[in-house]
Amino acid sequence: MKKRVVVAMSGGVDSSTAAWFLKEKGYEVIGATMCIGMMDKAQGVPVRCCGLTDIEDARRVALQLEIPFYVFHLKEEFEKEVIQYFCEEYMKGRTPNPCILCNEKVKFGSFLKKALELEADFIATGHYARLDLNERIGRYLLKKGVDRKKDQSYVLFSLTQDQFHHTLFPLGENRKEEVRKKALQLGLRIHDKPESQEVCFIQESSYHSFLTERFKQSIEPGPILDKSGKVLGRHKGIPFYTIGQRRGLRLAKGKPLYVIGIDREKNEIIVGGEEEVYSDKFVVNSVNWIVPQKMISSHTTQVKIRYNHPGSEASISPKGENEWEVKFKSPQKAITPGQAAVFYDGETVLGGGWIKEVLSRGDS
Repeated sequence: MKKRVVVAMSGGVDSSTAAWFLKEKGYEVIGATMCIGMMDKAQGVPVRCCGLTDIEDARRVALQLEIPFYVFHLKEEFEKEVIQYFCEEYMKGRTPNPCILCNEKVKFGSFLKKALELEADFIATGHYARLDLNERIGRYLLKKGVDRKKDQSYVLFSLTQDQFHHTLFPLGENRKEEVRKKALQLGLRIHDKPESQEVCFIQESSYHSFLTERFKQSIEPGPILDKSGKVLGRHKGIPFYTIGQRRGLRLAKGKPLYVIGIDREKNEIIVGGEEEVYSDKFVVNSVNWIVPQKMISSHTTQVKIRYNHPGSEASISPKGENEWEVKFKSPQKAITPGQAAVFYDGETVLGGGWIKEVLSRGDS
């Protein structure tokens, strides 16, 4: 009997081509798109993804591939797990990564649950990553996609073994240009559809108005200070700033200044020179290990501190309950609380967690 797989189709080229690959491999393929309640336009601004246009694009591809198609309504789940988290993190003076929570809680959470209700064996996505079942240890290992420029293993570090057990990544062995070429050959109208690069539920060019609309009464201006405590100016509100930010400070001090600290309790932004943006030691909490912790023979790994960070050599050591201290061999720019730190051994993801606090800076 054919294995049944529900493909999370976003209406883009990756998930559409993934559905074709799986059908070619002999799976019973079903297409499904998440509806998270986003309209096509708000105040004249187009939605970046997950809107009605994307649902219709996915539906047309499913029709062309001759596979069944469903729409999973996940507005409440998305609001609770992703949007609320996004807002709360910024209000705390942290910088969130909503894509990771969307993967963990919605795509590989609520979406997977609905797929299993359709008696599916797997779900599949268009992520550029690979899974390898290591039978010796009885665990799935997450590995980088072959296309290093498109590798998305970073945003998948928090998934569980059970989620991996029900997941396929058909594009992990492919390169992006190959995927677009195949979509063109298949005559899929979305073969040249642009990728969504921004947060899908933010329709404006900036997230500021989104937060202002939700927390207008809670966002207060405050002082911008240097490290000595001298007041240099005023900020518009803690949620509008992130570590390493230069633009929007409105400070004329003869040299570029950057955000090097955010004190939510005192409602203060601390700024300094570019050299002060660099840090080499920080704490990670809520760590999820994909490779069993006891099997990590060396505590020297490559660590990525954001999606587009190339990764850098660091030592990691246990600090407390599910907390680890990370010490980079050389200081890195803008280590930011709220972002994920993901540990690699070559192409294999060991695990990762969330940056809790920075312990030292490059100038210390």
